[in-house]
Amino acid sequence: MAFFMKGSRYGRRNFIKDTSALLAAASLPLSALSMKLPPKFKMGLQLFTIRDVMEKDPIGSLQRVHDLGYQDLETYGYEPKENSFYGYKADTFKNILEDHQLTTSTGHYNFSDFLSQPEDKLMQYTDQCIIGAKTLEQSYITWPWLAPEFRTIEAFKLVSEKLNLVGERVVSAGLGFAYHNHGFEFIEHDGEIGYNIITQETDPSLVKLQLDFYWVMHSAKETPAQIIAKDPMRFVMWHIKDMDKVSRDYTELGNGSINYTEILNDTSQKGLEFYFIEQGGNFAHNSMQSITDSADYFKKNLQQYL
Repeated sequence: MAFFMKGSRYGRRNFIKDTSALLAAASLPLSALSMKLPPKFKMGLQLFTIRDVMEKDPIGSLQRVHDLGYQDLETYGYEPKENSFYGYKADTFKNILEDHQLTTSTGHYNFSDFLSQPEDKLMQYTDQCIIGAKTLEQSYITWPWLAPEFRTIEAFKLVSEKLNLVGERVVSAGLGFAYHNHGFEFIEHDGEIGYNIITQETDPSLVKLQLDFYWVMHSAKETPAQIIAKDPMRFVMWHIKDMDKVSRDYTELGNGSINYTEILNDTSQKGLEFYFIEQGGNFAHNSMQSITDSADYFKKNLQQYL
């Protein structure tokens, strides 16, 4: 049966042209076709990377972030008493993000300050974080840091208890809750490792994990792939940043020693929902130039894997 009719606008010539294009596409190797597929995830940025310019000019900085191709943000510096981000009330900041075609899927909230306080203070802070996160329509609230006094084995056990309490409160409110690692969790204390205590003594249904690849490569004995393989569905977020080849400090993506092509090829993405590019300091020029260089490198070399 013919798929065109005499006198129709489509015509024999267009039919032959389109059929030829389809046959040519079918003959391409899968690798070539996969390069054409759109990214599975939004390109994310942890705003802490550009904290200096966010403090001076939040709106102009967000415009630049959008222009560089970043789509999703991780916030920091929430002010619970004012329910504000970067000097703006949470609902106003949400409108600013929308005006710049940006979303925020999670934020780093300062739970560590409440570890030594009564439990009711921690829960009050948690409730306020829930209000802020919901206003921004974030999916997760993330616990990002432990003060130095909470980095002993006994302290990690206490932290795990608190993580479960906060996680239960956050999940009950309809949000997800996650813990973000640094390097100190991987230091061995008489054969015990803090990160293992946190992962083993917290409820996976209440406490998800945001894995920082830089700190794993910097301080852990296992690779990100090996850590994630133990429970892929629990690692819902990743931090992607590079390591200076000499100082082992942060650096722009592509300038350092971390082979992200190998890592992203080897690491399970089963549980992954969001990732964020970050550089905490050690900028080659300045923070904005660093996120520019990292974005360029990421889009050219790594985004195809995500």
